[in-house]
Amino acid sequence: MLIVDTHCHLADPKYEGDVERVCAESAKLGVGHAVSQGTHPRDWERNLQLAAQFPQHISSCLALHPLDCTEAEDADFDRMAELCRMHPQAAIGETGLDYYWPAPEGWSETDYHARQHHFLERHFALAQELGLNISIHTRDKVGDTAYPCFNDAFAIARNFPSVRPVFHCFIGTRQQAESIFAELDGMVSFTGILTFKKTQAVQDIATWCPADRFMLETDSPYLSPEPFRGQINFPGRTRYVAEKIAALRGLPLEEIAAQTTSNARAFFRFS
Repeated sequence: MLIVDTHCHLADPKYEGDVERVCAESAKLGVGHAVSQGTHPRDWERNLQLAAQFPQHISSCLALHPLDCTEAEDADFDRMAELCRMHPQAAIGETGLDYYWPAPEGWSETDYHARQHHFLERHFALAQELGLNISIHTRDKVGDTAYPCFNDAFAIARNFPSVRPVFHCFIGTRQQAESIFAELDGMVSFTGILTFKKTQAVQDIATWCPADRFMLETDSPYLSPEPFRGQINFPGRTRYVAEKIAALRGLPLEEIAAQTTSNARAFFRFS
């Protein structure tokens, strides 16, 4: 059995000096490969180093996270793009839009969101140039039923039909998921949030979701699933996400593992 963690952050300082052990412990749980996302200039080189050092266990994605867009210059993006041209990437990511947090000091909300849009469009253009897909982060304010962040990211994605997006850590609605599949040929991925209490809505989406349209992830070191909630997460705990989805769908764990691994191989184009 092989499970793929399609979204984690192994260049995070929490794993400093410990990545080899993390890979070994993950393999014991059946999680043999992880897609590690770079999100900031300070972790791009480390992400590439890990993918080169552990090619059987780690693939790299590089991007600029929307929350860091006001600190970054266009020159930073240009450097990241050149790294992606020089080194194999599973996708472009993690990028996206985030309207949950207020604009930084000195920025209006309008200018802050426009800056995020600027970089998201550049990420899509880079993915299109390199023939890669893209990992998308969207987060709106709690209680916002209009989903402006998701809608804006969706509108940008529609301008790049050759680039398939995965909306990672998906906690959206069934209508949003159906639009992602039908209009963007996209995917969603589920995290350990599925195992938390009071997450019936996302569990319902995972139960319904077409088998060829979802993948699994940890978003580690964050979002450790039950019964490890609050601990530092690691890719091996993707297994608990798989077990929860298997139980929700009434299927053997091995079937969920095989299907989601096949989905990940197709989306990220790795063997």
